[in-house]
Amino acid sequence: MANKGPSYGMSREVQSKIEKKYDEELEERLVEWIIMQCGPDVGRPDRGRLGFQVWLKNGVILSKLVNSLYPEGSKPVKVPENPPSMVFKQMEQVAQFLKAAEDYGVTKTDIFQTVDLFEGKDMAGVQRTLIALGSLAVTKNDGRYRGDPNWFMKKAQEHKREFTESQLQEGKHVIGLQMGSNRGASQAGMTGYGRPRQIIS
Repeated sequence: MANKGPSYGMSREVQSKIEKKYDEELEERLVEWIIMQCGPDVGRPDRGRLGFQVWLKNGVILSKLVNSLYPEGSKPVKVPENPPSMVFKQMEQVAQFLKAAEDYGVTKTDIFQTVDLFEGKDMAGVQRTLIALGSLAVTKNDGRYRGDPNWFMKKAQEHKREFTESQLQEGKHVIGLQMGSNRGASQAGMTGYGRPRQIIS
């Protein structure tokens, strides 16, 4: 991992497309939210993709973020006293955050891979995961979200409908329009094949 050289050709094109998806304005909003959610002791990253990556790379800030969304006494991720310095420990910390985020309700398609953050391969994917986490926190509205609720969109919530037995029975007698209609055009006035139609003026 550490001795991976630069990419060329097609892989370079793909990497540059991924890098273009990174949103610097969104980065500012996410940084503000993380600081409000975790407290000012998490510090502030240098501006830009690389600064954001270095800030989150060891997984400690991400772990504090997801822990802040859970009630006291049921924190899903153990945060070490001293930030881990060994690579596999840092990656393990990030993996614990991802597991906790999935348990919180973030869908698998919104979750980044550990190497996306660790090697900076897809920082837009990291932003996508944090947006999904923030949206869930706003939607749950359980008092643990700190920050401006307008920073994230609320997720659509299920609107379950209850029908009485008589309403369900009535529905069985309605012919849906997908099944066709016996109104409108008909074959009245049509003759057999090969014979001219009689047009009387």
